[in-house]
Amino acid sequence: MNFLEYLKINDSWIASGIIYAILIISLFFLFRNLARVSGFIGEVKGELRKASWPWDSDPKAKGFRKYKELIDSTIVVLIAVILLAGFVQFWDFIQILTVGFLTDILR
Repeated sequence: MNFLEYLKINDSWIASGIIYAILIISLFFLFRNLARVSGFIGEVKGELRKASWPWDSDPKAKGFRKYKELIDSTIVVLIAVILLAGFVQFWDFIQILTVGFLTDILR
């Protein structure tokens, strides 16, 4: 088998050419802006060090106690989503009944 056959994607040279062209253009712009990209990554690392992470930084904390804040926050979000879904469903039901009533009257 020819070496070039290994480079073919989906048995189509057109698709392969498009994908390889996009890859080459992406690499060109990456290397062209390497200083900017590395500076951006460095800034992201610095900001992530400043972030407050939702788990205990105490190395003695083990198991679920280490993730207590994360678990509590997740439970609060789940309850809020369930309540919001119920609220939206209730008002949707009321609007369906109202529109149905009005369309029955106007017939």
